[in-house]
Amino acid sequence: MWEQHLVHDQLQVINGKKAPDLIITNAEYLHAIYKKWMTGNIWVTGDRIVYAGKDMPTVTEGAEIVDASGKKVVPGYIEPHTHPFQLYNPHTFADYAARLGTTTFISDNLILFISLDNATSFSILDQLHTLPFSFYWWARFDSQTTLRKEAELFNLESISEWLKRPDVLIGGELTGWPRLMAEEPNMLASVGTAKTAGKKIEGHFPGASERTLARMRLLGADGDHEAMTVEEVEARLLHGFGVTLRHSSIRPDLPHLLKGIVDKGLDVFDHLMMTTDGSTPSFHIDGVMDKCIRVALEAGVLPIDAYQMASYNVARYYDMTDVHGMIATGRYATLNFLEDEFNPVPTDVLSKGKWLKRDGESTEPFQAIDWSAVPAFNLVFDLDEADFVFDHTIGIEMVNDVITKPYTIELDTTVERLADDHNESFLMLVDRNGKWRVNTLIKGFATSVQGLASSYSNTGDIIIIGKDKKEMLNAFNEMKHIGGGMVLTENGDVRATVPLPISGSLSSEPLEQLIAQELELKKALTERGHIHGDAVYTFLFLQSTHLPYIRITQLGLHDVMKNEVLVPATER
Repeated sequence: MWEQHLVHDQLQVINGKKAPDLIITNAEYLHAIYKKWMTGNIWVTGDRIVYAGKDMPTVTEGAEIVDASGKKVVPGYIEPHTHPFQLYNPHTFADYAARLGTTTFISDNLILFISLDNATSFSILDQLHTLPFSFYWWARFDSQTTLRKEAELFNLESISEWLKRPDVLIGGELTGWPRLMAEEPNMLASVGTAKTAGKKIEGHFPGASERTLARMRLLGADGDHEAMTVEEVEARLLHGFGVTLRHSSIRPDLPHLLKGIVDKGLDVFDHLMMTTDGSTPSFHIDGVMDKCIRVALEAGVLPIDAYQMASYNVARYYDMTDVHGMIATGRYATLNFLEDEFNPVPTDVLSKGKWLKRDGESTEPFQAIDWSAVPAFNLVFDLDEADFVFDHTIGIEMVNDVITKPYTIELDTTVERLADDHNESFLMLVDRNGKWRVNTLIKGFATSVQGLASSYSNTGDIIIIGKDKKEMLNAFNEMKHIGGGMVLTENGDVRATVPLPISGSLSSEPLEQLIAQELELKKALTERGHIHGDAVYTFLFLQSTHLPYIRITQLGLHDVMKNEVLVPATER
């Protein structure tokens, strides 16, 4: 972890031969093992705590000395289940989160894995590691949709290259868990390779019965984040799972889960973690893990338990307490300074020995990273009238943001525009390379959206929704013109835009600006009859075959429960 010459310098500080870089005096800090507030001094050299205790260093000349009197000091917060590609990118999301005290991500690699070769992905990871932030990763085993080249893409050799990296801590999440339960050889091999490499296996088991949980535990799953009731939390703990409680834009379950645990008097907080689970940008307008801690405090969780759930518990579960989750000798110098333990938003943030926030003001943004290795969004095809043919009778009905079901289309789909007195719209999924398309109708998305095109999707293919075929084409053309993004058009004009210049999937804007763009789009959609909670997630989940009951995929309309294609894709 630390090279020998750095350890030598650190020992020189302890031996009284050299001053530390930073001395934090009169610190009332949370000690994770004793689970109590302790008062002392914290010495920092480079990015490491070289001492935390009662003593002062022998040599102090040249050191920065910060008096922490009146503050509470806690470890930097850890987000253990991050999807850092929800319009934002890992760099901009980390920059935003860090100023609020979340200084470590354990992140999904899915978008990188399906869109880039491993060498390019690893070059991005290596750039991110130069930032004063801690990035760790998952290694996915399945695409959570139906791809034309799924087996070719998710091969054991490529997955193993990820699992060999020390910054990859997790195999999964197992959205394709039925394949594991069916003992499919490729999935068994991936899980076995991850376990041999010492990685945790994260499940994805919404509504799972106790027998299913037991089966998955025997097959190698270690944790799960899908509990939606207190009883489901108890069942996961009963079978020895690491349990992460979710508070997201789609599933804001944390308040009622924690209140239920408190009301039942369950003494289990040492075994719980929390996550925002890939929420869309505007959900984070009031925080990241600091938001989860606030929810815990409001639910009656004791402050120390609340902070441990967002720091030490995560580090212990992932065997990282040697560097994370504790304010103690040898750990990263990653600290949050609080006005008091009931306000988790830090006044000051130190991350890997670098000040990211001082006296309530953020320091300089993170240095930029180079995204040029990621292929630009460049559509080499056009759509025309022949593409806007909707001649099948099976459509997709939205029950809510997550659940869809098939329905029978009875409208005349040969018209150029559907009426606004119902909630059925045209829906297209178009291959990013222009080779195929899937056309159907979607019921329940909105009543008067004329044209909406998005290069943001589960697979990077293009989703187009609307009442008006001409406006759908206009939205597509504008999305193509700006180099990728989400575009809403009406009566020949652009009404809202979220540019996504990084491969057509990710914004390059600071999160504050992206939040404003997303809110503008959502407001415009709401004004046009969108009634669900998070429209952005619709574009992600329309292809997600780990959710019931019907999805639009590269192969066509897919019946999830029967695992069959109801309407095949049309070759162009």
